[in-house]
Amino acid sequence: MTKIVGVRFKPVGKMYYFDPLDFEIHIGDHVIVETSRGIEFGEVIQGIKEIDEKNVTKPFKGVIRIATREDIERHKENRIKEKEAYDICNEKIEKHGLTMKLIEVEYAFDRSKILFYFTADGRVDFRELVKDLAAVFRTRIELRQIGVRDESKTLGSVGICGRNLCCSQFLDEFVPVSIKMAKEQGLSLNPSKISGVCGRLMCCLKYEQDVYEELIAESPKAGARVMTPDGAGTVMNVALLRGKVLVRLGSDDDVKHKEFGVSEIEPYREGMEPSQASKKEEEPVLSESLEENAQETEPQQKKHDHGKRGQGRRRNRSGSKPKKDEETKPAEKNNGKKYYRGRMRNKPSQTPKET
Repeated sequence: MTKIVGVRFKPVGKMYYFDPLDFEIHIGDHVIVETSRGIEFGEVIQGIKEIDEKNVTKPFKGVIRIATREDIERHKENRIKEKEAYDICNEKIEKHGLTMKLIEVEYAFDRSKILFYFTADGRVDFRELVKDLAAVFRTRIELRQIGVRDESKTLGSVGICGRNLCCSQFLDEFVPVSIKMAKEQGLSLNPSKISGVCGRLMCCLKYEQDVYEELIAESPKAGARVMTPDGAGTVMNVALLRGKVLVRLGSDDDVKHKEFGVSEIEPYREGMEPSQASKKEEEPVLSESLEENAQETEPQQKKHDHGKRGQGRRRNRSGSKPKKDEETKPAEKNNGKKYYRGRMRNKPSQTPKET
């Protein structure tokens, strides 16, 4: 087993893992660690944890020390120097007439390097700017171009929901978001309504996408031909969250729209009888003493239903009467089936595994 500890270098930044060595480290402590960018000051957000060595791809760098009072004071001084460097860099940018926007300045903990983060529409020739900054600060200078999402994360703002931006509050890294998510969730494709402050698609589109994908797989597609308790019809609209489907029944002369539950319908196939899933609880099982009465009233019922369009008939396609076992047996619900883009697929059996 290998011990690790989680450290974060920015208030809402990504967590990195280090080897705690022999230090007694707790959540909220400040530590000094060595990274690819040099010596850095970070905050512990995950205490000491043991993991299997098989899950470790490479050895972790160790914690140099727990931050002392001098380290904390040095970190505070760096934050003050960053504000001064920000103003100086903005003056130099205006002097050289560069089309770039300075976002953030970051001092290395040992002050061996200063990083300037900026945004720009295209490539910027900032070689003269780097020379001027190096002459002022007498240290190594790095300029890094970032995207508009990182800009919003750094500066922070308020979204259209009235709350602070997710990226500046709790999102440690950005997740891919596509226009397909907005389409599947039935949202307006107006860019002003589905875009965030950064001008990109809102990150919150990803939050409920897994639920929508599951509901879409279980529901028929609009325009699909389905069989309902009232006969065959065409799906007009699907309310995924409500689990309801609006179906168009009947022919052109006698059209009606009716809403059914997803469990009440199934894909249409040639020669299918109307689904009886929704009538399972309504149709009682006939006892032996009532079978004769049911047989006597059956011809009248057939004659009554003969003129209705879209309604299922008692007789099958061959014209023979259904067997008594079929009459007395309650219809079963269409539970082991899933819809996938208008087609049916079998749902894997969910039998509990032996422990």
